Amino acid sequence: MITFNSIDISSKVEIDYSRLKKWIKFVIDEEKKLEGDIQYLLCTDSYLHKVNIDFLDHDTFTDIITFPTTNNKNIISGEIYFSLDRILENAKKFGVEYKSEFARVVVHGVLHLIGYEDKTKEQQKKMRYKENFYLEKFESM
Repeated sequence: MITFNSIDISSKVEIDYSRLKKWIKFVIDEEKKLEGDIQYLLCTDSYLHKVNIDFLDHDTFTDIITFPTTNNKNIISGEIYFSLDRILENAKKFGVEYKSEFARVVVHGVLHLIGYEDKTKEQQKKMRYKENFYLEKFESM
């Protein structure tokens, strides 16, 4: 089951969550994996910064942190925290619409749960390719 919840957010985000869920399921199917429980947690920069410090010992701001909740590589389950503040800032920085940047972060998180990394340049290149591939699919859904 795929869910979206807010933590420490006062404003409502105008996003078509049913369309996003359909797309996420499509991504998981395309990657030959099974859908488990995926919880997207929308939060502020300050909340995600605290999660980053408390759980990863990183004193930096980030747009997304992903925690897998299973060791089974075929079942995609986890918690995906992302900062709406950071998404808005990145959308402005990269000159894209907020909803497009939101979708990019959503797919980035599920790709991490699937097993894609982005620590090295080569991993980043592959991650960007997958993000762009699935973002194109999202636009046509």
